Amino acid sequence: MSALSLAARDSSTMLRRNLLHARRYPSLTLNLLLTPIMLLLLFVYIFGDVMSAGIGGPGASRSDYIAYIVPGLLLMTIGSTTIGSAVSVSNDMTEGIIARFRTMAIHRGSVLIGHVVGSVLQCIASVVLVGAVGVAIGFRSTDATTLEWLAAFGLLVLFSTAFTWIAVGMGLISPNAEAASNNAMPMILLPMLSSAFIPVDTMPGWFQPIGEYQPFTPAIETLRGLLLGTEIGNNGWLAIGWCVGLTVLGYFWSTSKFNSDQK
Repeated sequence: MSALSLAARDSSTMLRRNLLHARRYPSLTLNLLLTPIMLLLLFVYIFGDVMSAGIGGPGASRSDYIAYIVPGLLLMTIGSTTIGSAVSVSNDMTEGIIARFRTMAIHRGSVLIGHVVGSVLQCIASVVLVGAVGVAIGFRSTDATTLEWLAAFGLLVLFSTAFTWIAVGMGLISPNAEAASNNAMPMILLPMLSSAFIPVDTMPGWFQPIGEYQPFTPAIETLRGLLLGTEIGNNGWLAIGWCVGLTVLGYFWSTSKFNSDQK
């Protein structure tokens, strides 16, 4: 068996293992998923009229704010779901299963690949669920073309991959699951400081660089433009650049840490 086929076989085995864990212990994923859903319902039904008037003027309706907020909450869902990856990796590293894997004739990188692919699949499933809630309360994407829908899906997958690799690195450096969860909290905090809820130019002047120069804002603006059929400007290239950069950083950080622990 070639090295490539061996890696593919072992990675698929690890993927099945992680999916079985997620199915048997869904409480972590559900708890993380509740955050964006609760924020969506809170901002739409409690603050929706005020927020829509503040963003779109006196003539704006709650439906306008639903269209604005849903893309940001979809990416926030990815950030919160990847926290589960950090916890899962940390559990594997501290509970002894990795030590047992190292005594077996399996591909060295298959453990991390299984975690990453499994997390990306969970992210997409979570996004679909939150998107369904958004549609149920009034979100519509009638102006988006088929190509824009495909581009939006590709962005979600790329964004999930990037933040999953970062979450894997956070799990590897954490001494336990609690520390991994705390280390990955920026995955939830960053979208709250982005353009997910309000435009960046309405923030205080001293705070605007924090909202603008981070990975969530260009990704949110790109996804919003794709789903609503509006202009995205240079946000698309910025979002892709962030995703590629974070993926490369997370991959080399995670693999170097994982391999150093094997020595």
